[in-house]
Amino acid sequence: MAEHTYHDQMNIYNTKRLRKVLDELPPFCKDFFRGIEPTTSSLTRIAYAYDIRVFFEFLIYSNPAFKNLAVKDIKLEVLDQIKAIDLEEYLDYLSYYKKGDMEHLNQENGKKRKLISLRSFYNYYFKKEMITTNPAALVNIPKLHGKEIIRLDIDEVARLLDQIESGEKMTKQQLKYHEKTKKRDLALITLLLGTGIRVSECVGLDLNDVDFHNDGIKIKRKGGSESIIYFGEEVREALEIYLLERETILPEAGSEEALFLSLQKKRISVKSVENLVKKYSSLVTSLKRITPHKLRSTYGTSLYRETGDIYLVADVLGHKDVNTTKKHYAAIEDSRRRSAAGKVRLRES
Repeated sequence: MAEHTYHDQMNIYNTKRLRKVLDELPPFCKDFFRGIEPTTSSLTRIAYAYDIRVFFEFLIYSNPAFKNLAVKDIKLEVLDQIKAIDLEEYLDYLSYYKKGDMEHLNQENGKKRKLISLRSFYNYYFKKEMITTNPAALVNIPKLHGKEIIRLDIDEVARLLDQIESGEKMTKQQLKYHEKTKKRDLALITLLLGTGIRVSECVGLDLNDVDFHNDGIKIKRKGGSESIIYFGEEVREALEIYLLERETILPEAGSEEALFLSLQKKRISVKSVENLVKKYSSLVTSLKRITPHKLRSTYGTSLYRETGDIYLVADVLGHKDVNTTKKHYAAIEDSRRRSAAGKVRLRES
């Protein structure tokens, strides 16, 4: 039997999680998740499942008619009893609620995602003519307030990479591990900064995904499509140095093809990459609090400033909708528009 790829393993993991949540949901929900399977990723489906579970828990919490019911006992007909005003109450509930000892808060973004999940849920049954109303379509999507995109300046990028190379300001304990991971960490962070790939795409890379003949990497995008992303000389050099070390490591079973390995010689995880980025950024004086996603924003900003081509930036970053890219880099786009003032002369002076 062929070895499962990293992406196969993640799909299997998410499928198991989904089945576990479905055991807690009303039986009719299985129709919905079968229906959206061809057009969604396993990660999207598990996110929908968690959101829909919260909605049913809200119904039991807020409606006396359901207070003695378990979530899985709710019938499909209940969806037709819900009005748009009930869903607005649900959005208000999402601002703050408790489940057991856990407190949950949702800002506009969290509320928007949960309403979109519910719209998809209602649309499925409405289009299949299994219900006669669609109140979710009548509720306005919460408006998101724009947030400043945090990215690194050129000098901050240089200081971050210098810190990884030198190990300055580290404790003796940190330095002991740093000697074992320095080449890997430098290659990994240089790759994130030099290509703008997502951290999930980075940890999913295999050795044979790196092509030094064309200076490119093959990545699996969200949704399962494949793309080739090209890198420059700095990324190439960091990868080549790391790969000399990688050849000397005997990986654990199941991680033989992984490009980046943990100290346990297994494929590095998203959480581990987040932690190492946090560690190095905290050691650089006055550096903004950064995450792998902010390294992606840094690359997108640099690429847009160099090319002025928002469609190229969208393509390289893997944004399906260029409006997503425009929203992220609107401030830079506005400064470019301002620079156009006075460039065209109407009359000779």
